Amino acid sequence: MTDWTDPETFARALERVETVENGNYFEDFAAGEVIEHDPGLTLTRWGNEAWMSQTLNHDPAYWRSDAAEARDFDEPPIHPDYLTAATLGSTVEDLSETGGYFLGRTDVRFPQDAVYPGTELAVESEVVDTATSRSRPEFGIVSWRTRGRDADTDEVLCSYERTNMIPRREPVATDDGERSGADASRTDGGAGAAEDDEGSGLPETFVTPDGGYFEDFQAALEAAEAENGAVAYRHERGRTQDAVTVAQLPLATLNTAKQHHNVDAMADSPSGDIVTYGDVTRSTALGHARSDEETYREVGFDDESFHTFVTPGDTVYAFTRVLETGAADGAAGTVRFEHVAFDQDDEPLYSGTRTAKIRTRD
Repeated sequence: MTDWTDPETFARALERVETVENGNYFEDFAAGEVIEHDPGLTLTRWGNEAWMSQTLNHDPAYWRSDAAEARDFDEPPIHPDYLTAATLGSTVEDLSETGGYFLGRTDVRFPQDAVYPGTELAVESEVVDTATSRSRPEFGIVSWRTRGRDADTDEVLCSYERTNMIPRREPVATDDGERSGADASRTDGGAGAAEDDEGSGLPETFVTPDGGYFEDFQAALEAAEAENGAVAYRHERGRTQDAVTVAQLPLATLNTAKQHHNVDAMADSPSGDIVTYGDVTRSTALGHARSDEETYREVGFDDESFHTFVTPGDTVYAFTRVLETGAADGAAGTVRFEHVAFDQDDEPLYSGTRTAKIRTRD
């Protein structure tokens, strides 16, 4: 009788058997294809609070009934950061579990004014485009338009367009050209050429708002314009990445990518370790930013990029630049920001533009 659990015998068996792989390769995607993701998940108050607490998003409207009612919510709703992460997490098994760099995301929108606990999330993705990577013959580039819907009403709750590098089954010849477009994103951890201060194009003056209300951002922009400066500042809080943020949070959103939980598989990868889910890095930076503002509603996000790896022990900080303000409707006014997450070595990790309604002082 063969003892299959004998270490030597078992090791020889492992060498001979094939591995049943999960996920899809670049060749499996075709423009126009629509993929229904299964199983989806139910958005719970527990999941929402776990995500928000660990990424330091402590807006009371998402925690307490009285604060929610004061913000015109029926009850504490699901936060858009958690909704975005849960929508993307549900797609990983079908779209990006085979690996590859998360190049960016844009046109992140929330068509509904509020989404409440108990909502069952159904997610679908349409393949927007496929392209050959000019610098990496073992990868292709795929873009998807993803929509998270209410499974009962079919209403769209969250939508965005995402671009990833996806492994090929067989490498192809490339022209070894310069990296451009999405393929130029520094998701491989490479450092760009540092510019000296004189050539950086930075303004001479930086203005920090006096507070977190709409009028404070408006006044800061006016002051910066008068001084030919910019409204830009960093946030004090930092969040060091641990087992909860690196592994537990993505797995709770059904994000099965081995990059976040399989130390063995990642030992020989460019990062050398498991890495933080991009939406954890993003939400943490946004949480730092929101702690210094009076957020009323999230409107949307654009031009999101992830620049390098975040591994256990790294600390995520945040930097904000105020780009412009729009009209105020009494309760709140629209402000457009640029946010940058950076680590303990001051290296950018994430960047994106955000549009939010910020409360007025009245």
